[in-house]
Amino acid sequence: MASNNTYSQLYIHIVFAVKYRMALIEDTWAERLRMYITSIIQNQGHKLIAINNMPDHLHLFIGLNPNQSISEIVRIMKSDSSEWINKQKLANGGFQWQEGYGAFSNSRSQIDKVVNYIANQQEHHRKITFLDEYRKMLNDFNIEFDEQYIFKLPQ
Repeated sequence: MASNNTYSQLYIHIVFAVKYRMALIEDTWAERLRMYITSIIQNQGHKLIAINNMPDHLHLFIGLNPNQSISEIVRIMKSDSSEWINKQKLANGGFQWQEGYGAFSNSRSQIDKVVNYIANQQEHHRKITFLDEYRKMLNDFNIEFDEQYIFKLPQ
């Protein structure tokens, strides 16, 4: 991605959950959600490489345009998609994404590995819960975290 003699190669794996990790994303509309989020990513000037979801969370892998921060694209993606889900009345009782997200940078040599990982979420989650998967990602990237803040459950 180039603009004004600026060149970058930034691959970011982003993960975020449905509020309280509730399993609200149904197979009947999950593909429409992925298409909607794909259009948000593209409209913001990023390149979508892979996207997949489980009922309670979503993974995407993008080529990041450095003209926008990760936090800004995630904010736009989450607010626009939750508004769309609610306007379409796809989730009973209203839909919200959990506060926060995970963002992990990957090198070009890791693209195929990350794409395969995202594509095989359904198979992967037969063996590991989302919370255990997320903890493992944080640990693999040596990210310190406070257990009480990772994808909170209702009090």
